Amino acid sequence: MKVIAVVSAKGGVGKTTLAANLACVLAAGGRRVIAIDLDPQNALRLHFGVPLDSIDGLSRATLTGDPWQTVLFDGLDGVTVLPYGAVLEDDRRRFEALVDQDTHWLAQALQNLRLDPSDVVIIDTPPGSSAYVRAALSTATFALNVVLADAASYAAIPLMERLIDSYATPRAEFGGVGYVVNQIDQSRQLTKDVLKVLRQMLGTRLFPGVIHLDEGVSEALACDTTLIHYDPLSQAAADFRACGAWLMTAVDAIAVSPRSVA
Repeated sequence: MKVIAVVSAKGGVGKTTLAANLACVLAAGGRRVIAIDLDPQNALRLHFGVPLDSIDGLSRATLTGDPWQTVLFDGLDGVTVLPYGAVLEDDRRRFEALVDQDTHWLAQALQNLRLDPSDVVIIDTPPGSSAYVRAALSTATFALNVVLADAASYAAIPLMERLIDSYATPRAEFGGVGYVVNQIDQSRQLTKDVLKVLRQMLGTRLFPGVIHLDEGVSEALACDTTLIHYDPLSQAAADFRACGAWLMTAVDAIAVSPRSVA
């Protein structure tokens, strides 16, 4: 299996939306995709029609010793969804302590799912540094860093790069990191200027296109689905499909040479 950790150094960059739509794109391409939510906000499920009143998820299952197979949901567009779940505050702290103490927890849990080598796991994570991000990076085949074309995202890039260097890069099976610029408004000159700087700084690690700002993203979420499902002909949907193709080209290359995408 290929494990893609979707990360960001700061919040508000549309990371969960990107993870959900990329999962749909890859599933539409014939991959078996497992979308895992490692964010206590438990928001990834909202893109896939998982019932709002459902409390099941990986946090509760892990604490009770139940296999993850019991809390998998068949989401829209052929994606299998594993929500974070709803837990009380004390249980959340216990779960986070477990995640932080057992560096092999996530890898073992994924192994127990008995996935095929061609299967793709997309892990949504909270912004910044946390036990969840460290666990995801310690298991990832590839890290996808989501940024905006603004000064705050630009300034925060070194933080996530340090985390990737600490928890992902030393592992032989880690294939590298890619960057995606999300929510682009081409009418703003500052956006264009920052995007130019990002392209110069990140080079081939940056998705050659961008994900355009699209009000359909919010409309899709209000309908408990992804933009790919809600408005497949929109510009942002086309951007998601192009990003998915770029992502899988990078990820599939890792099996040939683990350090070829860096």
